[in-house]
Amino acid sequence: MIKLDGITSFVAIAESGSISAAARRLRLSKSVVSERLAELERSLGAGLLHRTTRKLTLTEDGNAFLQRANRIVQEIEEAAADMAERRGTISGPLRVSAPVTFGRMHLGPALYPFLAEHPNLQLTLDLDDKRVDAAADGYDAVVRNGPIADSRLMAWRLAPSRRVLVASPTYLRENGKPASIEELEEHRGIFYTNRGVADWRFPSPGGTVIIRGQMGFGLNNGDMIRDAAIAGLGIALLPMFIVGEAVAAGTLETIDIGVQPELEYIHIAHPDGRHPSVKLRALADHLRTAFGSPPYWDPAFSN
Repeated sequence: MIKLDGITSFVAIAESGSISAAARRLRLSKSVVSERLAELERSLGAGLLHRTTRKLTLTEDGNAFLQRANRIVQEIEEAAADMAERRGTISGPLRVSAPVTFGRMHLGPALYPFLAEHPNLQLTLDLDDKRVDAAADGYDAVVRNGPIADSRLMAWRLAPSRRVLVASPTYLRENGKPASIEELEEHRGIFYTNRGVADWRFPSPGGTVIIRGQMGFGLNNGDMIRDAAIAGLGIALLPMFIVGEAVAAGTLETIDIGVQPELEYIHIAHPDGRHPSVKLRALADHLRTAFGSPPYWDPAFSN
């Protein structure tokens, strides 16, 4: 008979890279974890790991078994969390991915009181500006700014995300303040390179208007785009959750060219087909309340 503790030990070893690390993670002795692995291999009739003096690597059978073992462990953890939730306790693991700048500036501060209120919740937050595959990478949810193009995700709106054109007072004084699309095209731009194109896009009755300003600086991080704009290096199109404080302080000015960027939203999305847990719903409700409507970073906006 295959025992659950053997499967749990195997997953911990595969993820940790060694029996010693897995033992620390499971708070067990190394000998107990090693014996559980050996018993699992005997039950399966297959070796799951190649053992050398330097490291452990998965065998072909180990790779195949790990995928299902992960699902088994996850299902058990979710079942235990569901039972706790039935008793009114939010607990168990929750893995979330979010963009770097939004995570640092707004998501983190919103999460801290939620975690303090629910000390049995084991939240892992990964900050990455690249679009992760929520289901394949094992995330319970992803927080994203902008449209959700992945049809495998079910998304809940958390807050509107208004974008504005901004530049420093010094840049506008030296180069003039554009008042139309045509004038904007003559200015240096600071562009977000993760999109793969150096342009700004605005909706219009005739379709999307694409503006390709002069490339001044390309960056893959929102904080640095804001800071480059404050330094006077050009015009940037950024969400208010990044530039709200700078606009309020006067280190950046908004620019009105007669058309507005399409309104975007902050979403939290979970893989389609996976029943959202009570803890994920509770987190989404908490974040909506924490961000506000209109969101605190853009008090002048009303949706």
